[in-house]
Amino acid sequence: MKVFKFGGASVNNADAVRNVVNILNNYADDDLLVVISAMGKTTNALEQLANAYFKHEDYTSILKSIIEYHFDIINDLFDDSHNHIFEDINKFFCALSHKLSQKPTNNFDLEYDQIVVYGELLSTKIIHHYLKTTGVWNIWFDARQVIITDNSFKEAKVNWKLTTDEIEFSIASKYKDGEKRIIITQGFIGGTPNGISTTIGREGSDYSASIFAYCLDADEVFIWKDVPGVLNADPKYFEDTTKLDSISYREAIELAYYGASIIHPKTIKPLQNKNIPLKVKSFIHPEEEGTIISDIDHADGLVPSFIFKKNQTLVSISPRDFSFIAEDNLSDIFKTIADIGIKINLMQNSAISFSICIDENKYRFENLISELQKDYKVKYNHNLELITIRNYDQQTIDKLVNKRDIKLEQKSRLTVQLVVEG
Repeated sequence: MKVFKFGGASVNNADAVRNVVNILNNYADDDLLVVISAMGKTTNALEQLANAYFKHEDYTSILKSIIEYHFDIINDLFDDSHNHIFEDINKFFCALSHKLSQKPTNNFDLEYDQIVVYGELLSTKIIHHYLKTTGVWNIWFDARQVIITDNSFKEAKVNWKLTTDEIEFSIASKYKDGEKRIIITQGFIGGTPNGISTTIGREGSDYSASIFAYCLDADEVFIWKDVPGVLNADPKYFEDTTKLDSISYREAIELAYYGASIIHPKTIKPLQNKNIPLKVKSFIHPEEEGTIISDIDHADGLVPSFIFKKNQTLVSISPRDFSFIAEDNLSDIFKTIADIGIKINLMQNSAISFSICIDENKYRFENLISELQKDYKVKYNHNLELITIRNYDQQTIDKLVNKRDIKLEQKSRLTVQLVVEG
């Protein structure tokens, strides 16, 4: 069987939904589990809704735009006003409205997860019903019932034992009677053992697909994107990108870790553990080969790959008495960073200082500086850019830096990272 994942761009309007159905029809002889993200920019809109709700601000216009967006797609796809889609979608919006009518707790991450999950629930219901109108029998399944997590809201950790048991019991059994099955389910979302909605990290639908593939022993995973495959650079910033026809699991993990947007960082490891190939293909040109990620590494390193992270802040931390940075200092600093919830994109230490490069986040940055300044001398620079080059050469470094001031540089055998002026 195959696991497919379609992101928000692939289902952002009625024509896009029709295209997804056409792709699925090309695999009519396969058992499919199809993981689908929220439509278009719905997650962004739901995040705005959650923020307004939590701050007790007026959210009516945000909610109205989300409702209108989905009903515009539904009205384009469905001619029959009595189709069950209208009842199902109204139930979801009624449930969301009921949630918003309640007083929020003081835990924003908890409230966030109870609201943003509706994006995936809405998109999958629409596609489930549209497939039925085209004569494609399929099953809609709520991923919150089988992707079992802890309660680390917004970044929930998967309980692999419970998740494997639930997927084997609730989903794997549906493929065993010889009939070809299509199951439609959601990416990004899960649930605690006592039924509270969770999310597994922003852009986490790729990870959801790999969880299902691992638990179902899938033959392969397809991630359908608006690009022809894995590229060596972001086409938003570079015109002359190169498609990587084949890369290894290891190289994919490295690229994802450093911030390549093509694949969620947690996606690869479950697939590597069971040697399940991952194919990244274009939903615009589904007939093209795309990129295959597997245990074959002969093509790694043939083409330099580069990743840009904008809006970076460089923070340098030193003991006030100019003593050495030692293990006890680092332990203290790391605990502070972890407690505030900051992700380090690059770190480097010298005899008397420790530097980190982090994403700009005003609230968390101010908390970090306030805590660190109690015991350390702290300097920082805003509006920087982090460039990561895999399989680098000097020509590529010079081209990307383009004579900008380098604030920090770190090299290993295969990777160079440079913090430069934005």
